[in-house]
Amino acid sequence: MQPNNLNKKLKRLLRALSRQGLDVTYNNSVYSVRLKNNYSATVAEVLLPESFPVEAKALKQLANLASVRHPAGGSVCKCHATPDFHPGDAGIAIGSVVQTENMVIPAATGSDINCGMRLHVADLTVDAFLAKRNQFVELMKGDYFFGTRDVTMSGRAMQALFENGVYGWLDAMLDSPTGSVINSDLQQLAVETDNIFLNGSMDGSYKLAPSELVPDDGLVRDGGLATIGGGNHFVEVQRVDKVVNSALAYAWGIKEGQIAFMIHSGSRHVGKYIGGMWRDKAKNAWEFGVKYPESKIFPLSVNSHPELVAGYLQAEATAANYGFINRLLLAELLRLRLREVYGDVEAPLVYDLPHNITLPVTDKDSQFQSKIQNPKSKISRWITRKGACPANNGQAVIIPGSMGASSYLCVGKGNHKFANSASHGAGRLRSRFELSRGGAKETEEELGLTGVDCITLREERRIEEAPAAYKPIDSVIDVQVKAGIVDVVARLSPILTFKA
Repeated sequence: MQPNNLNKKLKRLLRALSRQGLDVTYNNSVYSVRLKNNYSATVAEVLLPESFPVEAKALKQLANLASVRHPAGGSVCKCHATPDFHPGDAGIAIGSVVQTENMVIPAATGSDINCGMRLHVADLTVDAFLAKRNQFVELMKGDYFFGTRDVTMSGRAMQALFENGVYGWLDAMLDSPTGSVINSDLQQLAVETDNIFLNGSMDGSYKLAPSELVPDDGLVRDGGLATIGGGNHFVEVQRVDKVVNSALAYAWGIKEGQIAFMIHSGSRHVGKYIGGMWRDKAKNAWEFGVKYPESKIFPLSVNSHPELVAGYLQAEATAANYGFINRLLLAELLRLRLREVYGDVEAPLVYDLPHNITLPVTDKDSQFQSKIQNPKSKISRWITRKGACPANNGQAVIIPGSMGASSYLCVGKGNHKFANSASHGAGRLRSRFELSRGGAKETEEELGLTGVDCITLREERRIEEAPAAYKPIDSVIDVQVKAGIVDVVARLSPILTFKA
């Protein structure tokens, strides 16, 4: 039900959305949306401040996702979107969170499987860091941009990586380290698995990975491993500006004035390979003679193709394992250079978590767990987050701003109403296409780039990812705190950002 005090602008917006085939209401910072005249569809909800713009394209994508059904059985039982909500290029809105019953939706995760965030801190002051900034930056440019990194691995190590993620890779490295990892503290890496979501290890299969990466013998020099990627992915050096929750900050090793580094990357070419393959498989498995869904979103049903559902989940886990190792190695390259330039710097891991992934529904996610645990129940449920991260009770949540704005370390509150999910960033206001066409005509001040230290080989990347392209991060955080999704532990500000 709409409140009586909706302002005229919002009322005009709702009428405009109705003309575009969407049934939309707004109440208490939540938009409720479904396709008009499709009253059997699940109503999707978007947590969004009234002051934020609403894009009809994104709402239509979310309504389409909420209405996905499989003719053999399978449906969406819950659909949400986080405040960084905006249109996605592949028909799935960024910020979408969908719970499915008896089906999975490969397109809902997409190709950037296990894209996620990783955060480290170091007992190094900003002044001490900046004193040798140029030396550090040149070394990192070599590793990140010019291929001086050495992440050579044996075929056995690559197989173990894809099979069991961080656990498998660490076992192989402890037996026979290769590349730059020879200089790493492997025991520290082993201890840090406790601070990785799912310990960085899922049930994958190297047989589902690109064959050239998993030979039976010899060495693998994978050009995609330990790379940042394009778009909004980054590695950023930050300062811990403010501690808000002193007890948790102490427990997590966070102190004001510390240097931190934050990493945003995923499974790179492996995710693209697996994600694209399984979107095609889902389409090809659609029952002959049954009309394609108007949204062109093709699910896989447990009832008609249980082997494909199991195969997809294992394939996604395979790419997810690669994503965990990719972020780990990006961080480890940086940590090794920190030690080379600044001396004995521990730089421990705070947390690493995904925001593009499909997971089985558990008691942390919803009230459905009691049914799942019932051995007589034949219902299977999954939760897929696309540009949204888990925010389970007591779990660390990392939410970055733009390269000219603050980022936040938060703690999840396990809010079932919003599917235990938080935003993965601020969310775009202006598309990369818009900025690539017109951004070069704007001043540094208009783009929000004044004072921003962006390390990149591509000038267009600075413009496409300019702070003016993003929503105000403080408002994104505030609405989630008010909704009881997260609480803030610490605020961090950017010092310099690497963009590929």
